[in-house]
Amino acid sequence: MRLKDKIALITGGANGIGLATTERFVKEGAKVVLWDVSDKGKDVAAQLKKDGYQIAFNKVSVSDTDDVQRAMGEAIQQFGRIDILINNAGITRDRTLLKMSRKEWDDVISVNLTGVFNCTQAVAPIMKDQNYGRIVSASSNVAIRGNFGQTNYVATKSAIIGMTKVWAMELGRYNITVNCIAPGFITTAMTDAMPEEVKRQSIPHIPLGKWGMPDDIANGYLYLASDEASFVSGICLTIDGGAAR
Repeated sequence: MRLKDKIALITGGANGIGLATTERFVKEGAKVVLWDVSDKGKDVAAQLKKDGYQIAFNKVSVSDTDDVQRAMGEAIQQFGRIDILINNAGITRDRTLLKMSRKEWDDVISVNLTGVFNCTQAVAPIMKDQNYGRIVSASSNVAIRGNFGQTNYVATKSAIIGMTKVWAMELGRYNITVNCIAPGFITTAMTDAMPEEVKRQSIPHIPLGKWGMPDDIANGYLYLASDEASFVSGICLTIDGGAAR
């Protein structure tokens, strides 16, 4: 097992890509700390415990610094350390620039960007003290190519690539790798809400001719979180079927 006895903290771990990552990590031997704002996390944790895996759920808003610090303390109290942080939590509030409200801007920034900062800042001292860590965050291929109606979302995902490079420089001396993943179109509940015409128009721009599945991204998280990637840091791994950029 590629993550045997590792302690992995996964944000947004109750749905979509986060759920697929949670399930993949426990099957690879990790003990998982699942954070999500959805109560569905309780059911996910209960089922995985029933299946014999070690997992703990905590309802956490990653945009709330105090909430993150509280939950991080509880995770350390229970497991003693955090080896892996997967910054997966994210939201969309799509609107064109001329129509986007300040609240729609602030909501996405607070979760997708400030949330990543909060969680990484909270876990970095722990990883520093143990001289080991793997930090992987969710960017997006729209950070590279842009996307109509997503000023707020693209701003956060572009910033994550930049923060990843900075943190790789700052934390590498403590044996901590920092990377991110840029998914393309992935079939999840979030993308299910997109208009069918938009989905159909996206296919010709993907050389593989299809959308990805949550497991495709979970596999990328797994690689970057594993010791197979011990000399990989500061990169953004694009997983998008070769979509045009």
